[in-house]
Amino acid sequence: MAWTCCPRVWVRRELWCSGTRSRRSTLYIQQRNGFRRPAQKSDFQRPNSGTSTKPQRSGLSPPVENVVFPTPSHSVKKLVKPFFFTVGFSGCAFGSAAIWQYETLKAKFQKYFENTQTEWLDRMKLRTGLEVRREINLWWKSLSEGQRAVSGIIAANVLVFCLWRVPAMQRTMVTYFTSNPASRVLCFPMVLSTFSHFSFLHMAANMYVLWSFSTSIVSLLGREQFMAVYFSAGVVSTFVSYVCKVATGRFGPSLGASGAIMTILAAVCTKMPEAKLAIIFLPMFTFTAGNALKAIIAMDSAGLVFGWKFFDHAAHLGGALFGMWYVTYGNELIWKNREPLVKAWHNIRTGSSKK
Repeated sequence: MAWTCCPRVWVRRELWCSGTRSRRSTLYIQQRNGFRRPAQKSDFQRPNSGTSTKPQRSGLSPPVENVVFPTPSHSVKKLVKPFFFTVGFSGCAFGSAAIWQYETLKAKFQKYFENTQTEWLDRMKLRTGLEVRREINLWWKSLSEGQRAVSGIIAANVLVFCLWRVPAMQRTMVTYFTSNPASRVLCFPMVLSTFSHFSFLHMAANMYVLWSFSTSIVSLLGREQFMAVYFSAGVVSTFVSYVCKVATGRFGPSLGASGAIMTILAAVCTKMPEAKLAIIFLPMFTFTAGNALKAIIAMDSAGLVFGWKFFDHAAHLGGALFGMWYVTYGNELIWKNREPLVKAWHNIRTGSSKK
């Protein structure tokens, strides 16, 4: 099993001027993050004719024009709505997964008793289909259940990555697909930012890790429970990032799926600590999953303590701790107590069918 780094990047805003009336803002990655206080009018200086006033931007940074961010607030009140959204969204995710599992099992049971003529017609349609369609079907069936489960997630990430390239979508992408407690929109970006990558390398690294661990995590939790954990992990890790930014006053937009992926990685490493892992470009060096998890937590903890600002270490650490907690205690507390909800849904289904 191979793995690589899965950063959730933390981008920041810089303001610069070419006169007292014109302003321009952009988001870009660099070692020092957070919001700078805009310069006062008395501080504005006319740039030298031979010196460019435009800062250098990283290749990871979205080239956003004329994006205005509200003034950051250190008030804890800004965390109230995200907290209730995190609890409510996670509850809905696990409830929907339980109902989804019920419907899946019911459909499989009904299909078992289907008429053989219907099955024969389906086989005939497959044989008479186009060659490309048949190859796609064979490839899809060759995938593990976990790889099929994450295919939709990877497709959504690729779609959002393409939307970042549409100039007309830039303002919408920054507002809804980057999470920032200083933004006017707090809740929806907690979900959408986990599907957002501006850099192809950033997205490729995250999706590779997700693909690598998909088979193991789905074999441990099942497809429905995995999806509930993944979506909940994205919101939980973003909320931890919010808390850290408000507490430290270092505000800045974040994006990336690594908070949720860290939950998956931590869950697998906690359940299978003796499993052998290797770095993708250095396959000759192997180490146990337990040691890899300890190293990742140590690195993100150090980044949080020393204020490293290139990655969102709070989101990484929050996702890892959530994954460790869930496979140790959360599964018993949440998933194994879903029976009342499933029974209520069953009564609703059977009651409506009788009518």
